Amino acid sequence: MGKCNTCGEWNSFVEEIITKEPSNSITHIISIDKAKPILLEDVENIHLKRIETNDSEFNRVLGGGIVPGSMVLIGGDPGIGKSTLLIQIAMQTLGKKILYISGEESEQQIKMRAQRIGGENNLVYVFTETNVETILQQADQIKPDILIIDSIQTVQTARAESVMGSVSQIRETANILQQYAKKKNVPTFLIGHITKEGYIAGPKILEHIVDTVLQFEGDRNYNYRILRTLKNRFGSGAELGIYEMRGEGLRPVSNPSEILITSRDEPVSGVAIAATMEGQRALLIEVQALVSASVFGTPQRSSNGFDGKRLSMILAVLDKRCGFTFSTKDVFLNIAGGIKVEDPAVDLAVVAALLSSFQDLPIGDDVCFSGEVGLSGEIRAVNKIDQRILEAEKLGYKRIFISKYNQKTTYTNNIKVELVKKVEEIFSKLFMENVLN
Repeated sequence: MGKCNTCGEWNSFVEEIITKEPSNSITHIISIDKAKPILLEDVENIHLKRIETNDSEFNRVLGGGIVPGSMVLIGGDPGIGKSTLLIQIAMQTLGKKILYISGEESEQQIKMRAQRIGGENNLVYVFTETNVETILQQADQIKPDILIIDSIQTVQTARAESVMGSVSQIRETANILQQYAKKKNVPTFLIGHITKEGYIAGPKILEHIVDTVLQFEGDRNYNYRILRTLKNRFGSGAELGIYEMRGEGLRPVSNPSEILITSRDEPVSGVAIAATMEGQRALLIEVQALVSASVFGTPQRSSNGFDGKRLSMILAVLDKRCGFTFSTKDVFLNIAGGIKVEDPAVDLAVVAALLSSFQDLPIGDDVCFSGEVGLSGEIRAVNKIDQRILEAEKLGYKRIFISKYNQKTTYTNNIKVELVKKVEEIFSKLFMENVLN
């Protein structure tokens, strides 16, 4: 262009070459060693000693403790308690030097929360910074045992020319932090925001980069919070930890079965107890069902904490195999305590609760269920039945209904095991005597 469109002058344009200097600010921290392929059998076996915290539920979810050099991502709704959980872990992990990076709160806010939670660890450093290069320079000087980033969406790097929290920024900062964690063998915790759909904000590669993904969830109407494992390279990917939210912080719940079952003075219809598994832990949960006459033309189907499509399948099985007509009934199903279950072994308790509400006959308060329901009406066997029975026995239950195909398993004498193979047998064994009377 010879003429300027703004001022109308000719030959006023001057060429200016802009060169971007490469960022070398973290070269002294992260270096790439030259490596070559080796045989798998020649790889040295190294036993990683985990860092155990004073939180038994946190250790359980991580697979036995914090693995050195690992990278853990914790996601959850705003205000659910993610920052509170990690500050509590930092204050209660004695003898470990911890660097807490906050891009959302001031030092005074973090101090107030730490005082409310309590703890005796005096080696917790707080740094309010969002530039990842500056963060790693400070970390290289302090040499922490654990690094906490709150949150990954507030951290940025000069490598990416985009705004804070964008996809490219999250990807670049996560890669830099991962290289630091592996090189320095420092376990790093990242707090992640979630979208309105419930997914962790940012690129999906973020969940691939980290070693462990934890989901912190819970209903605001309840005081209980659930820390669920979605991915874990160093342990089970289906573990679950339960906390109680209090004014002084989060209290680990060692026996969640007792808090998930409602205490009642008299029997109520539509309530059944299911023996389920969450990872390596056996839980007893309460299944509540309500079956009522449909006022409108189309019956309602509503479920809370249980898959709605699976509920429709169970209703179809009861209609086809047992002759119960639910097509003119409104059906509501709820898992007490505000938790979500995906274990197929809950099917049998759902069947019992539906039949109990349909007939308006209560189930005994010493009976529980564990079995999967098939489309042909058969009760299928479930895994880890011994742990389920032992958990039911520990809480004082006298009878448990399981699949007949689990009969080869050894049982105890303190609880009666009822073996069933068809859905029809559940109704006859539970309610036939009351119906005849």
